[in-house]
Amino acid sequence: MSVDEAIRELRYLPYSNLGFARVDHHRELRLGLPEAVYGPGKTAEQAAAIVAVLLERNVGAVIVTRATKSQFEAVAAVAPEAVFHEVPGLVVARSQPASGGQPVAVVSAGTADLAVAEEAAVTAEALGLGVERLYDVGVAGLHRLLDARGVLDRAAIVIVVAGMDGALASVVGGLVAAPVVAVPTSVGYGAGAGGIAPLLTMLNSCAPGVVAVNIDNGFGAAVFAAMMLRPRTP
Repeated sequence: MSVDEAIRELRYLPYSNLGFARVDHHRELRLGLPEAVYGPGKTAEQAAAIVAVLLERNVGAVIVTRATKSQFEAVAAVAPEAVFHEVPGLVVARSQPASGGQPVAVVSAGTADLAVAEEAAVTAEALGLGVERLYDVGVAGLHRLLDARGVLDRAAIVIVVAGMDGALASVVGGLVAAPVVAVPTSVGYGAGAGGIAPLLTMLNSCAPGVVAVNIDNGFGAAVFAAMMLRPRTP
């Protein structure tokens, strides 16, 4: 390219200033993953504009989290290949190619945790990971989990999503050799305090190898798993 073209490209390498957002393109160079778009608080047009510039200047997965149907429709106008996953409210405008290797197991305690579990599972798939789902296997009926030990044993990392008392993460942590990423959810009655009770349980896990992310943060758990599993370059 010409010097002028190179200068023009370099002007936009760190970030694109859209007025309402400064989209960080350099994040992909720093972390290996492009910036994700957090849907709440953004208009449909703003979400679409950010997705458009990410698709133009980044090569990795482009994801909108906690998105609405109107945001998806606006994104689809600039990215016709975009897919809307209604249960987690996740828009995937571009996925990374599957990387192969051992899968990530996404395990949920109950059906009420499904939205957060699917946020983790769909994000992991968009980041190129293989995913096996194991849902509604909470400690109130532990035989359901033990019947599916094969899924746990195959996993390179296990993401455990649970509300109420959050005990499932410790149970799984005591069964598997893989790291466990615990995701507390805001599911439960009053004493659960909107997810604080399962968060504290997970932080106080007696099983080694269990780490916890923020309440309802399935996206963060999947990104952590992707960063743990991706090949390292010198």
